[in-house]
Amino acid sequence: MRIRGSVAIDLGTVNTLVWVEGRGLVLEEPSAIAVDSATGAVAAIGVAADVLADKEPQDIRVIYPLRDGVVADLDATAEMLHAFLHKARPRNGLLRPRALVCVPAGATWVERRSILAVLSARRPRYAVQLIDEPVAAAAGAGLDLDRGQGGFIIDVGGGTTEVAAVAGWRVVRAQSLRMAGNAMDEAIMNAARASLGLILSRRAARQLKMTMGLTGGDAGWAEAVGIDSARRTPRVEKVSGELVATALEPIVNAIAGAVHEILSDIPAGLAEDVVRGKVRLSGGGALLPGLADRVEAIAEIGVVVVDDPLRCVVRGAAALLERRAAGDAPGLA
Repeated sequence: MRIRGSVAIDLGTVNTLVWVEGRGLVLEEPSAIAVDSATGAVAAIGVAADVLADKEPQDIRVIYPLRDGVVADLDATAEMLHAFLHKARPRNGLLRPRALVCVPAGATWVERRSILAVLSARRPRYAVQLIDEPVAAAAGAGLDLDRGQGGFIIDVGGGTTEVAAVAGWRVVRAQSLRMAGNAMDEAIMNAARASLGLILSRRAARQLKMTMGLTGGDAGWAEAVGIDSARRTPRVEKVSGELVATALEPIVNAIAGAVHEILSDIPAGLAEDVVRGKVRLSGGGALLPGLADRVEAIAEIGVVVVDDPLRCVVRGAAALLERRAAGDAPGLA
């Protein structure tokens, strides 16, 4: 057997996941790179870089090189991704290694080309193919796309929310909203500063989001530590569930609007698959308390959170990579 060393990559705004042929999921780290501003050298990548964010160590700049699910800083993305692939250690052999990379359904031609450029920047140069995230999520959620099964997917990531109807490894209808987990964090940060005079880190806002979400949590409040905006000193504050839910409402409404719009436009032949298969909710945002219930109320169709929603997309991409030869694989962008 001639070793190729194929990889499936979920290159996300918040996290990057790498699956290696024959070994499974081998890497899951924040999409972050820390650079020494004095020398330009890379100081840390992934987890080690992410823990420095918001702490502002001298001469260190933490970069999140992806924005809204696509490449915003080409050089930093290339440096980060090749470091991740080196760490994952795919077994490169005689054949050119193959990489299947997940991209938002709404990514432009230029944005898609940037992914190809990143993986062609240095050796080993990968034979790169792209797959739309909703299709990968559908496969990872258990839909039998080989048999033409259809379904409805909502993948709430860090930078984008993908709302799509899919069938047979193809997107049927889709909307890619450039608002998701990061936008939710920013909304909570803005609300805390405006209402409480409290400056929160993104990490603290994310914790409030996942603790209380749209429901207010068990206690109706959660403790957060930030900086008093007037005194500029650390402060502990009880943040109400109402503040968090109100901050999230515009983003959740936008997602609900996209769900309603796509459902109102699906072909009649797909309707039974969608109703019987239910709406599948994936991505880190699928774990937001109250989101599944809200979507179910809007869609008037059952909603299920998929198993292991954080890894659903890379799991689906890996399934496609395993099943198909690169040249004739369906559903590739």
